[in-house]
Amino acid sequence: MDAIEAIFKRHSYRGAYQPDPVPREDLRKIMEAGLAAPSGCNLQTARLIAVDDPALLEKLHAVIDPPAGETAPAMICVLTRRIPAYRDRCFAVQDYAAAIENMLLAITALGYESCWYEGHITDEDRIGEKMARILAVPEEYELVCFLPVGIALEAPSAPAKQPFSQRAGFNGFSFQP
Repeated sequence: MDAIEAIFKRHSYRGAYQPDPVPREDLRKIMEAGLAAPSGCNLQTARLIAVDDPALLEKLHAVIDPPAGETAPAMICVLTRRIPAYRDRCFAVQDYAAAIENMLLAITALGYESCWYEGHITDEDRIGEKMARILAVPEEYELVCFLPVGIALEAPSAPAKQPFSQRAGFNGFSFQP
């Protein structure tokens, strides 16, 4: 699958997963794709932890409420460090967002499904902090996202998208309502 095909085929998948394990080689390829993403001032603030141990997955899913991705045989946890960069601006969000999108495309290209779970774990419930403690993440890192990884049990469906003319244009603002 080429890059353009992966972009158009990728969709957030929130269904059940087949129990087949994800080979470590594939998890490594997915994480390498994430680490290849651009990074503000090259500070490389994103860190990644793949989890494929069933007992550890069970502990992590025990703190994710409401449940999400609980049948996936693997997950990738995304960590960040908020380090000041150019003119004291921090590019941590841009760094991990680029890494996540690269991983989502790699997941699709390898025949798996996933979903970007961020707000679900970083809100007032502090689920990301609970997950970080389970994974022994040092305090200077924040667990901001997790991606379940596996083969879909059901056929993924594509969401409806607004037409190009409502979201993009040329040489000025010309979007139609």
